[in-house]
Amino acid sequence: MASARSWRPLPPVEGPFTARIEEIPALNVVFSDAFTERYRRDGMVGVRVPNLNPQVWRYAIEDAAGGAMVWRDARGDVVAFNMVHRSGVEGWMGPLAVRTEYQGTGVGKDVVERGVEWLTRSGAQVIGLETMPRTMDNIGFYSRLGFAPGRLTITLTLDAASGDRAPDLLGRLGVRDHEEAMAATRTLLDGLAPGYDFSREIELTHALSLGDTVLLHQDGEVVGFALCHTAPLVEGRVREELRVLKLVLADESLMDAMVRSLRDYARRSGTRSVAFRVQGEYDGLYRRLVGMGARVRWTDLRMSLAGHAETRPARGVVWSNWEI
Repeated sequence: MASARSWRPLPPVEGPFTARIEEIPALNVVFSDAFTERYRRDGMVGVRVPNLNPQVWRYAIEDAAGGAMVWRDARGDVVAFNMVHRSGVEGWMGPLAVRTEYQGTGVGKDVVERGVEWLTRSGAQVIGLETMPRTMDNIGFYSRLGFAPGRLTITLTLDAASGDRAPDLLGRLGVRDHEEAMAATRTLLDGLAPGYDFSREIELTHALSLGDTVLLHQDGEVVGFALCHTAPLVEGRVREELRVLKLVLADESLMDAMVRSLRDYARRSGTRSVAFRVQGEYDGLYRRLVGMGARVRWTDLRMSLAGHAETRPARGVVWSNWEI
């Protein structure tokens, strides 16, 4: 339990409890208010952070499963939340937020520490999160809890474009072929980053009709895959971009072929662009995307808990988005 202390008495806070799907409207209120206030403190007055698509929230809650945590006040209203995800040995937190009036009362510390505890008990070897690089308060807060800044994750976008052939999509396969393709993606990923497993995210994306997984074949073998969401991130918006959440390649030389497939999938799915979240250590691929005409849209700072930092695979490519 975290007790709130303020000049104005606030109802005590209890938690964490497991988040429920029916709490999505309440989660959206806390999310929008907290991040809008964060932008205001950073000098961006007038910016209002919109609500997330309820289906994206459902994906976050179901993907986190037992790590989907909420804190409530005495009235049962949501005070804070932390969506804590684990993909095999990789663990990360996000989104997480605390209701504005409870910020600075110790609730945020409890939110992060409980997430770390859950990941540690679950066997996560990598524990991280992403935050806005311009927000010194956030970086300092996470640093005091044992996290250290790493490299930037840079979001770049390329326009949708027709390819020379239709992309191979996991969602179009029959049951048997689907199972074989899933096994192949697990084998590929484990060979590059032992212990990582994106299977739950892939299957959940398919079940909720949020997007699909683009497969790349060479000589009949799966040599790459990209988990993508085409559903709007923001509530009430039309499809604007195809967001690549996970991207795995047996070799960097396969990037051009994957980009062509993703741009074609974006065109066929009715989205105008593809958003790649490039982890900073892949500087060669970053330059390659820029050379293709990709535009820089956003940056996030990747932070990892001491003793639980991620390492770049010795070969191939593994991009894992630490946001939904």
